[in-house]
Amino acid sequence: MMFGPGEHFDYRLCAVCGCLQIAEIPADLSRHYGAGYYSFGERTTPGRLGGLLVRARNRHLIGRKNPLGWALAKLRPFRALASLQPLGLRLDARIVDVGCGSGELLLALQSAGYTRLHGVDPFIEQDLDLGGGLRVQKAELEALPASAFDLVMFHHSLEHIVDEPAALRAAHRLLVPGGRCLVRIPTVSSHAWQHYGVDWCALDAPRHLVLHSRQSIGLLAERCGFRVSRITDDADAFQFWGSEQYRRGIPLMRSGCHDIAPAPGAFTAAQLRDMDRRADRLNREHAGDQIAVELQRVE
Repeated sequence: MMFGPGEHFDYRLCAVCGCLQIAEIPADLSRHYGAGYYSFGERTTPGRLGGLLVRARNRHLIGRKNPLGWALAKLRPFRALASLQPLGLRLDARIVDVGCGSGELLLALQSAGYTRLHGVDPFIEQDLDLGGGLRVQKAELEALPASAFDLVMFHHSLEHIVDEPAALRAAHRLLVPGGRCLVRIPTVSSHAWQHYGVDWCALDAPRHLVLHSRQSIGLLAERCGFRVSRITDDADAFQFWGSEQYRRGIPLMRSGCHDIAPAPGAFTAAQLRDMDRRADRLNREHAGDQIAVELQRVE
């Protein structure tokens, strides 16, 4: 339903831990990532004033509070960046973002003041030089040196990986003793999955191969040398408007989508505000459909 081809895929639900996973992985996953896939999109460079505003917001989101940044974060949230705030990282922490696409989050971290950043994504066309010593490497995790990072991040990339245990074990190898791994994923332990079922927008078949419950991500972490130290709900209103559109047969990357070229009257301003409020409430109740899972490396 992202691009709207109308294909169907079977998923299986574990009766023990509630994890949902695709029954058969497509032979050619690459054809399901079209040219318009969001994480491979072109980056936009703000002007001088825009850059200053973005920097103020980004610094606020990582914990360096400022009134302008607070207002901008309310206006233009950036949940991926905000998910790092509880970690309390030093600005010279060594961070690698796995499956980072064109590097939007890395650039935001750079603008916030982090200085030792690296990206890796096997699906980009070639290595990227983002400036200021920041590079995105077209490679698998195994190509990176052991004990080289303080933090390994999977921001909505782990669910796309065919062998998740291998990926987390590789992350364990990359971390220094006491290092951490941050995994942001959709979760079936949520109101949205229970309410919308196959119309849940974060199901995203067939790109999402595994959709974890809160229990199953903990079991996977233990198998791979980690323990869960914190789970934070960071879902937004997309769980509602995206899923409501899918119920109406409206693909995400087509005209008529709220985020691209919304049909007149698709959602009123009042409905959208209510979706935001409901998303915030579900996050507080630990029933949001997106979670940030902090994993501590076990020695």
